[in-house]
Amino acid sequence: MSVLTAGSLLPLLHLLLLLGQSIGAAPSFSVDYKDDCFRKDGEKFRYISGSVHYGRIPRVYWKDRLLKMYMAGLNAIQIYIPWNYHEQFPGQYNFSEERDVEYFLKLAQDIGLLVILRPGPYICAEWDMGGLPAWLLKKKDIVLRSSDPEYIAAVDKWMGKLLPMMKPYLYQNGGPIITVQVENEYGSYFACDYSYMRHLTKLFRSHLGDKVVLFTTDGAGVNYLKCGSIQGLYATVDFGPGSNITAAFGAQRHAEPHGPLVNSEFYTGWLDHWGSRHAVVSSVAVAKSLSQILTVGANVNLYMFIGGTNFGYWNGANSPYAAQPTSYDYDAPLTEAGDLTEKYFAIREVIKMHRDVPKGPIPPTTPKFAYGAVPMKKLQTISEALEMLSISGPVQSLYPQTFMELDQAFGYVLYRTTLPVNCSSPTPLSSPMNGVHDRAYVSVDGVAAGILERNKVLTINVTGKAGSQVDILVENMGRINYGRYINDFKGLVSNLTLGGRPLTRWTMYSLGIDDVVRQGLLGENPPKQTDSPQPGVLSPPAFYGGSFTIPDGIPDLPQDTYVKLPNWRKGQIWINGFNLGRYWPSRGPQVTLYVPAYILSTAVANNVTVLELEGAPCGSQPCTVEFTATPVLNATVLSDNRQQRLFVRGDIL
Repeated sequence: MSVLTAGSLLPLLHLLLLLGQSIGAAPSFSVDYKDDCFRKDGEKFRYISGSVHYGRIPRVYWKDRLLKMYMAGLNAIQIYIPWNYHEQFPGQYNFSEERDVEYFLKLAQDIGLLVILRPGPYICAEWDMGGLPAWLLKKKDIVLRSSDPEYIAAVDKWMGKLLPMMKPYLYQNGGPIITVQVENEYGSYFACDYSYMRHLTKLFRSHLGDKVVLFTTDGAGVNYLKCGSIQGLYATVDFGPGSNITAAFGAQRHAEPHGPLVNSEFYTGWLDHWGSRHAVVSSVAVAKSLSQILTVGANVNLYMFIGGTNFGYWNGANSPYAAQPTSYDYDAPLTEAGDLTEKYFAIREVIKMHRDVPKGPIPPTTPKFAYGAVPMKKLQTISEALEMLSISGPVQSLYPQTFMELDQAFGYVLYRTTLPVNCSSPTPLSSPMNGVHDRAYVSVDGVAAGILERNKVLTINVTGKAGSQVDILVENMGRINYGRYINDFKGLVSNLTLGGRPLTRWTMYSLGIDDVVRQGLLGENPPKQTDSPQPGVLSPPAFYGGSFTIPDGIPDLPQDTYVKLPNWRKGQIWINGFNLGRYWPSRGPQVTLYVPAYILSTAVANNVTVLELEGAPCGSQPCTVEFTATPVLNATVLSDNRQQRLFVRGDIL
């Protein structure tokens, strides 16, 4: 048994004294208007942050991506919380597994990263409806992002759930969150409702307290800050490489004469649209502008540091309607699959000139494996599998109903009617009010007749006898996420006409395709053999299936991979029931889809299910999908979309 002497007690007492001081000094983070900076625990502080969206990255890779961000020299990350990702149905909340944002926050803190939180309610983010849940549209005339009482009631309830969950993670409470954004780029929205912004400010304060730094983000122009900034919220700006930095921060100074300079979205790349070229921003341009921003002492967040993937149906769209692809690679410093790039190291070198970066090895790029070609065979058409696919059975009405009227947010709805008259010669089937949202695959008596597409193809010709069955499969390709048209209804949102006469007596089927694929029901109930479609010829939407096994003689498998669909046209693909997203190589620029290793199995065969909407390349020769180790996101395309200048989102107001 040891005896404590007076000499041995002195170091212990000194340690206890230091511990007592650290315990007594509560963590703090604030804006210093006198010295134009942030202060963290009383000391001057500047953040160099990067955007990362947990909903676009498989949970098994969260640690890998965050470590790579930390090793690049970042001391913070910026995250959005998509409302519709966590409350897909009113009052039903999901914060588990891939949606476990609290685990993500803890992981960031454990790695040594602070967090800039952007909880919405609106986030943009090239995410479906800007993160707002589609069920808000059940009130057809709702004015989103305004003082509309029904919108406010929904926001209050959501924030009443979310913000108390976030409060323990505030920096002053021992967590990683240093600042919290209220709304998002509100100065780019038509409503300009100061009462709404004041309501949100009070709402956030009531749940988070008075000590947290609340802020806004807007474009770097006084016209944006006019409606986007409000007293009580610290105003920041966003701008990309090549901008006039003095002028951009001059706009912020118009709203905030004193305080830290902040670029909340410094664009490392840009977003893509189907039918337009893949956006690329040079590493040199990014590094040069980043160096200038850091040289003037500003805080900066790199948007995106890693983009990730719009798995399933989560992609958004811009106006005039242009949907974003499955890949959200963004030409970011870390690729969609988390690979290190030249841009990553260029940014790291710039940061090294302004602060110490962590020493030690950077986690390497994850290996990829080419599993090769997988033969596919036809299973059933949508029409043949309809009874199985229909969620709640047929719904009948005189005129077509929207997705929300049918209680369906995403995916596909089949609209069915009959030809009221003989159409022995080609007769125009039209959407005179541009009411196909967003793409409709038309067949008459099981024979493909054509495709109607929002803003692009409003009329096709059909033939058939009176009483012929007309099937119209309507695809929701993603809701508009930016601008005044975010109240984006889906389905047949206005009636179709045949030869100028309105079509009536519709039967509608909400389709639960994901559940059927997940349960493997299509494979268990193969259809009767039908004639194979001719390659290149339009055919009714149909499912195709195949499987592959992963070699057991190769160590470290499974690995990440990419899947491409040579000569397939447009559709959706699932692997082992996991919805990878949409493919559209015929329009591009994206050709391959990212396949994370965690959805693959070495124990059993891996099932591949494809819903081809236009026509599979399956004639007398077997058709295949191919797994490759190399992504293709920049295939040359003939763009039929309006080219948008980089770093300008398009239709602003």
